[in-house]
Amino acid sequence: MKRLEIINKTKIWLGFSAFLIVVSLIGIIKGLNLGIDFTGGSLVQVKFEKQADLKTLNNVFDEISNEISQVASTSRKVQIADDNSVIIRVPELTEEETGTLLKKLEEKYSKFDLLKVDKVGATIGKELKTSAISALIIGAILIVIYITIRFEFIFAIAAIIALLHDVIIAIGGIALLGYEVNTPFIAAVLTILGYSINDTIVVFDRIREVYRRNKARNLGEIIDESINDVIVRSINTSLTTFLAVVAILLFGGASLQTFITTLLIGIVSGTYSSIFVASPLVYLFEKNKKIKV
Repeated sequence: MKRLEIINKTKIWLGFSAFLIVVSLIGIIKGLNLGIDFTGGSLVQVKFEKQADLKTLNNVFDEISNEISQVASTSRKVQIADDNSVIIRVPELTEEETGTLLKKLEEKYSKFDLLKVDKVGATIGKELKTSAISALIIGAILIVIYITIRFEFIFAIAAIIALLHDVIIAIGGIALLGYEVNTPFIAAVLTILGYSINDTIVVFDRIREVYRRNKARNLGEIIDESINDVIVRSINTSLTTFLAVVAILLFGGASLQTFITTLLIGIVSGTYSSIFVASPLVYLFEKNKKIKV
């Protein structure tokens, strides 16, 4: 395999990352499709005897919205799975309104089995949002402490920038795709943090090992050699994980769509950032002084 010159093309890698981040931020600014986990509301899941059709269902819900305003097209979200089950998300319904909705749905469409009725209050959604942000911040702080102890502070800064890169691209990707942001999405983002930092530490470890063998060499050459030593392993590991996640996406059903898609974006972004963002940043921060790893 031809040796890659990573450091000499630092501007290209970082410029490409900057482009992806800008596109992702545009998606985030346009707005995330927050699920009821965050906004509060009611979720009703039913399984019809006959094939569910979104257009017909929407017409039925439009009729029902004359009695139950929360079911209006501007506030409801309807998701159909392959097994004829349908998930309806609407602003919070009372028990009486939920009963009316189910009765009308059966009268106007077809018989069904009720699989689930969930209700999340707005207060719980707000607490969940706060907890999610707190988890991300605490995770980032612990990562900085760990990498600072194991390497040095400047490596931790490079790793955190790479992680922010991955998280922003994952969130932006989901925003641009219009997928619902729910609790599994937060789990996926936290998983990306763990996956990406693991890949980055493998590269940093190799840089330290090569540096200790020959401290007289140029730092850029050391980083290039280190990356070329681990890049095949890194890509193969990511590819294996990627294929497993794709299989879950294909056969796991609609309910896992957001979680798996976020993981897919995060795996690709994490593999890229470990090699083409974190290491070049270490070079930019340390090129004029001796590293202490």
